[in-house]
Amino acid sequence: MILTELLRTRAAEDPARVAIEVAGVDSLTFGAWERRSAAVARGLAARPGERVALLFGSRDWADYAVAYLGVLLAGAVAVPLSDRLAEAELEFLVRDCGAVGVVHASRLNPPKIEGWTAVLPDLETTDGDTPDGPKPKDLAQILYTSGTTGRPKGVGATHANLGFGRGGPPARRMFRHSKHFLHAFPIGTQAGQAMLLNALDTVPAMLVPPVFTPSRFARLIESHGVGTVFLVPTMANELLAAGAPDRHDFSSVLLLGSAAAALPPALALRLTKAFPKATVTNYYTSTEAAPAQTVMIFDPNRPAALGRPAFGSGLRIGDGTLPPGEIGEVWLRSGAAPRSYVGDGDATNAVFKDGWVRMGDLGRLDEDGYLYLIDRESDVIKSGAFKVSTIMVEAALYEHPDVVEAAAFGVPDPALGTAVAAAVVTTVPITLPDLRAFLSTRLARHELPAHYMLLDTLPKNQSGKILKTELRGLLGTPREESE
Repeated sequence: MILTELLRTRAAEDPARVAIEVAGVDSLTFGAWERRSAAVARGLAARPGERVALLFGSRDWADYAVAYLGVLLAGAVAVPLSDRLAEAELEFLVRDCGAVGVVHASRLNPPKIEGWTAVLPDLETTDGDTPDGPKPKDLAQILYTSGTTGRPKGVGATHANLGFGRGGPPARRMFRHSKHFLHAFPIGTQAGQAMLLNALDTVPAMLVPPVFTPSRFARLIESHGVGTVFLVPTMANELLAAGAPDRHDFSSVLLLGSAAAALPPALALRLTKAFPKATVTNYYTSTEAAPAQTVMIFDPNRPAALGRPAFGSGLRIGDGTLPPGEIGEVWLRSGAAPRSYVGDGDATNAVFKDGWVRMGDLGRLDEDGYLYLIDRESDVIKSGAFKVSTIMVEAALYEHPDVVEAAAFGVPDPALGTAVAAAVVTTVPITLPDLRAFLSTRLARHELPAHYMLLDTLPKNQSGKILKTELRGLLGTPREESE
């Protein structure tokens, strides 16, 4: 079922039911969502197939949902953008996708564009006929990658891709144990879009804070008795470092889902203690591969595993002929119509092949088919005669009780070619000798960092992923130490 039809179904079933709540700011019922989206579709100055950029922030989730479905209903292509992006980045993205217009929150300044700009109230009209709506094979959205290793790429998804597996009977809708599911993912990210689809197709209402802070997030869990929580590892770190589990009741949470990056085993273990009744689950996918994914319920016997393919997904290492334990490129496949890069045929051919999507990660499968990541292909450190996994170095750093954030990365070295460096954030001051002594019992000699940085926070992009390119630029500052 495509999303526009799913919205009509939910609005007809229970029009007064709250679909989205922005805590202390706004809320949206299914009836209002369907009615206002139809009004936007009638007033939208875009023809079917034309791109329309949507610029909204976390306090605007209700209006964003209306604008997004309005664009889809008009047959146009939605291009979600985050207010966390710099002006130059926004201007690049609207040019790159060929947007004819920008719909934006009234408090935000739209990027410069040759086409039109509008705020949501100016588009909603009761005049004219509601468009017939899109077809499953039509392009529905262009979502940009995080750009951590280069320029962001626009990933196109059809209506059939977005609606895959959605729209089942009410009795089969997910998260029935919850009245609310809570997240703080930004608009314009794959994780954020997944939450929007959940708001359309699951039992609980979507609850979001207008701004993420650990204390506010914790208060919402307690005050709303939230049953399902989604976060990224960096948010989990902040929540635990702030001592939120000691000051708030998290006993209502039965499902805790982590996305966007692999959960370090030590962090996953801490979450099981902070959320004593929750099933801690790690989801692995990408903007290119969705809805294909692997799902892993944290298992102390397999603490580093990312799970097995779920919801009809396929998983392979390399060409699929490698035996268990052999390392190769990770590929995912779903039963949905595949995605593709928009306007970049060479990149599409390199990443999308016969329904399979190259994830850009190296990994292996165990005898039972569980996936283990070795590293991002671009992050593997070739140090002398050895290859070092930054994921393994970071996992060891997270085992230190005072480390709340960690990143390992490679830096040029005249003797080794590349040396291992680490940046950490700690709850209390620690010394380099103590940290190295701690790591020496967990890492091989060639894996031990040669450079360390002790920082107050690590630079992150809008998705919460750590920007290692910026960390490399900080080496040589007064806060950097070498062994």
